[in-house]
Order: sequence, then structure tokens, then C-alpha cells
Amino acid sequence: QVHLVEAGGGLVQAGASLRLSCAASGLTFSRNTMGWFRQAPGKEREFVAAISWSGGGGSTRYADSVKGRFTISRDNAKSTVYLQMNSLKPEDTAVYYCAATNRLAVSTTPGNYNYWGQGTQVTVSS
Repeated sequence: QVHLVEAGGGLVQAGASLRLSCAASGLTFSRNTMGWFRQAPGKEREFVAAISWSGGGGSTRYADSVKGRFTISRDNAKSTVYLQMNSLKPEDTAVYYCAATNRLAVSTTPGNYNYWGQGTQVTVSS
């Protein structure tokens, strides 16, 4: 059974940094493309960042709204994917979800991901 467990969320002030982590089990982590999505109250779930599986060279993709501020990375030895979030803004407030897909290419579409974590709350105050 696949489990994705996010951690690292919290309440911070604008301009601060947070690092989210997502520990995976029950899957061959190195062969999965990993993504981060977020969902704010009353809004649809949106793509944040993704990193391809190891065979894909670990290529990354970011939403325009976070480009230059967020960095996704993975540690295959620990079966963990990270999201370093710098210069946080109030509009970054949302529940952040980790997701995994066995697709080879990075995808920004939630429906292309097979597995999801339970989410971690990030709140940025102004």
C-alpha cells in the first residue's frame, strides 16, 4: 500500500521560508515523478512544482506564481521529496499536497497523479 506523508507546514509571516517534506513508502520512489499541489479555500487544486523520476534526469517544472521562490528536490535514498519555499506571500496560503505518478514526464495535471498525501497546511500572514 502506498503512503505519502507530508510534513513541515505551519504559520509564518510574509517573507519567511518553510521547507515541506513528503516521505513515500510502498512504491519504487526513484521510478515515480513527484509533484506538489496546493488548494486554498474555495479554489481548485493547483499545480505548484514537479520533479521527474531519476531516469528522466530529475527535470523540474514550476508554476509561474512560485518560479524563483520555490525549489523542488528529491532524495531517492530517503524516498523523500522536498519543497523549499522562500519569500512566502499571503497568497501562498493553502493546504499543500504531495503526489506521485508513474508517468515518465512531469505533469501539471492532478488527474495524472496516482497517489496523494493527506496534505499539510501552510498559512502566511501579512
